[in-house]
Amino acid sequence: MGRLPLRVLLPMTVLVLVVAAAAAQDDEYTWPQWKVPLVRKRRTVPLSSPHFSARPQPQLSGMCGIECQRRLPAASLDDLEHFLSYETVYENGSRTYTSVAVEGLNEVTAWPRNVSSRSRQKREVYGTDTRFTISDKHFSTKYPFSTSVKISTGCSGVLVSPKHVLTAAHCIHDGKDYLDGAQKLRVGILKEKSRRGKGERRGGRGKGRRRKEDKEQEEVADKEENGEKGERRGRGKGRRNRSRRSVESEKPSFRWTRVKKTQVPKGWFKGVSGGLNADYDYAVLELKKAPKVKHMDLGVIPSLKKIPAGRIHFSGFDDDRPGNLVYRFCSVSEESNDLVYQYCDAKPGSSGSGVYIRLKEPGKKKWKRKIIGVFTGHQWVDVNGDGTQQDYNVAVRITPLKYAQICYWVNGDTSQCKVA
Repeated sequence: MGRLPLRVLLPMTVLVLVVAAAAAQDDEYTWPQWKVPLVRKRRTVPLSSPHFSARPQPQLSGMCGIECQRRLPAASLDDLEHFLSYETVYENGSRTYTSVAVEGLNEVTAWPRNVSSRSRQKREVYGTDTRFTISDKHFSTKYPFSTSVKISTGCSGVLVSPKHVLTAAHCIHDGKDYLDGAQKLRVGILKEKSRRGKGERRGGRGKGRRRKEDKEQEEVADKEENGEKGERRGRGKGRRNRSRRSVESEKPSFRWTRVKKTQVPKGWFKGVSGGLNADYDYAVLELKKAPKVKHMDLGVIPSLKKIPAGRIHFSGFDDDRPGNLVYRFCSVSEESNDLVYQYCDAKPGSSGSGVYIRLKEPGKKKWKRKIIGVFTGHQWVDVNGDGTQQDYNVAVRITPLKYAQICYWVNGDTSQCKVA
C-alpha cells in the first residue's frame, strides 16, 4: 500500500485530535461507572431499647476534619467492617445491632486522593445570601425539589427510594443516644393544596398557564445547574421566573409519614471510629408508607472539584425561613476521600439535605441528577488535632463503601448493589 499524500494525512490527524478532545470533554460530563464492594450481614442481635434522651444540637463541635484526619492511620478491613456495622431502631422502640462483612474491597477502582485548596471563610452565610426560597408550591412539589423532605427532629432529608430517606446521623443520634424526638420520628413531604370547588375550574387556561410556568422554571433551574445564566432571551422571562421563586405565596403544607425503622452506622457512635466519626454522619429512614413522589438515585464521583463548573446543589428547610424549601448551589472548596468543605449559604434545619450534581448517563445524551453526599451542616472542626476549632459548612461524600451499605439498607439484596 502506497503512502498517503500529506494533504490527506493532515486533515485526518486533525479529525482524530478533535474526536479525542470531544470524547475527553464528554467524559467529564458523564457519570463514571464504579464497581463497588459488597456489604453483607453477618449477624443480628437484639439490644435494649434506647433512652431517647439526647437533645438536638444547633452546631456540632469537636469533629476531626480533613486536616486532622491526614494525621490518622488508614483504617484496616476489620476497622471498616466495624464502622459499617449498624444499629436499627424500630417504631416500637426496639433495637438491634448488625455486624457486617465487606467483600471485594480490593477489586474496587482506586479511590483517588484529591488536592485541596486552602481557602478559609467563616459563618454559615458567606457575604451576600445567595439562597433561593422556593415558595411557589407548583414549583417546590416538582422534581428535583420534591425529593427534599423535612424530618420531625428539625432537619432535612432526601428520598433515595420510593420509601427510604437519607439524612444526617446527628439528626437522629448525638453519638451517645438517640434524640428525644426520634422515638416517634416522622417525615414531611411537601404537598400541593387543592383549592377546587372555590371557583377554580378544572383544566382551562389557568391550568395550561401553570404548566407553562412550571416548564419555564424547570428550564431556569437546569441552566443554573449547568453554570449558565438563568435569564432567558425575550421579554425577560428568566428574570421574572427567578424572582418568582423568592416571592411569598401560599405557605406550603406537609403530608407527614411515620418512620418504620432507622439505621445508623456504628462509625458515627462516640468512641468507635476515633477521629473518623464525621465520615459516618449519615442515616437511612424507612417510611411506613411510600409517598407517591419521585426519588433521586445515589451516585459516586471521584472528584467534585473536577466536574464541569465544580458545582454542587442541595435543598432543605432552613430554620430562618420556616415552612419554605430553600435551594442553593456553590463550588467545592476542599475535599477528601470522605468529606467536602464548601461555602454554600445555609442555616440550621438544612442539615441532612441530599447534595447532588447533574451529569449525563453513560452512552446517552440524557442528563441525570444523583445524590453524591449528605450536607451535615455548619460544624466546628478540630483542624490540626490540637483542639483548635475552625468552622466550615461540611458534607459527607458517598464513597463506594457507603454506596454499598446504603444500597443494602434500601434494597436488602446485595446483588443490586454491585455497580454504582
